[in-house]
Amino acid sequence: MKIKSILFSATFLLVGVTGKSQDLKKQQDIKAIKSMCGCYEVQFNFAETFQYSKDSISYKPSLTKHESALEWVELVEDTPNKLVLQHLLIVGKTDDDIVKHWRQDWIYENTDLLSFYKERTWKYNKLAAKDVKGQWTQKVFQVDDSPRYEGTASWVHVDGTDYWRNTTDAPLPRREHTKRNDYNVLKRRNIQEITKTGWIHNQDNDKIVRDDKGNDVVLAQEKGYDVYTKVDDSKCKVAQNYWAKNKNLWKKVRSKWDATFAKNKDISLQNKVEGKALYGHLFDLKADASQEQVDKIIDSFIVK
Repeated sequence: MKIKSILFSATFLLVGVTGKSQDLKKQQDIKAIKSMCGCYEVQFNFAETFQYSKDSISYKPSLTKHESALEWVELVEDTPNKLVLQHLLIVGKTDDDIVKHWRQDWIYENTDLLSFYKERTWKYNKLAAKDVKGQWTQKVFQVDDSPRYEGTASWVHVDGTDYWRNTTDAPLPRREHTKRNDYNVLKRRNIQEITKTGWIHNQDNDKIVRDDKGNDVVLAQEKGYDVYTKVDDSKCKVAQNYWAKNKNLWKKVRSKWDATFAKNKDISLQNKVEGKALYGHLFDLKADASQEQVDKIIDSFIVK
């Protein structure tokens, strides 16, 4: 009996220590994610590195891109298992010069994943709880809060570095989709690393041609290196003002999408309705638009 008692006490102690370690690790993760909020000067850098086109003579690689911007990252939702970060691009000095940019949601031990397939279609995948233990899913959304890409992985905190790494399929980036139609999937190898001066979004991507049977051919590869350098929040005051005026509208948009995603089904979207893309319809809404107006617009784009 004494031996059993000792073993029980040791097991209980081990479980307690393990649980505490997991809690501390989770708090490190949350700190890293939240540190991506604030005002940033951003350098966007992309260069095509290799090309594998069979028609190498006529193939034209994408131009190397170096652009800079000022961006505000707002913490929209802050709960123990979900953090929502909204990016706002500043292109001028008034509310009219704010572009509601991409959004990243971080969900702890998430088991519901939408994987991009091709041509505005995402496939629903149910993950096993054991496979996402301690992991965070990053869900990235378009400017209209429609899906873009999602992936799950663990945050790593080692040797003074903090980073999250994942590989997942995505639609063509905005810098490409109006210029190229020779590939239809971007396989993104994403690393988001926290630095002393901000954070870095490091990418090594494959430009893929995917056919209707799901067969892939790599057309080219590219390197992406986006550097976010934190500056004083006052430099992004105009974006903060914009969000204060428009946050209720975009809360309604997120609410509609959340209800759609909760059905846990594949999603396909139309490219345009009445000659206009989804973001165009939503950007035209006034800040006090009703939930019914929002729902009607989004419903019109969802392929039944």
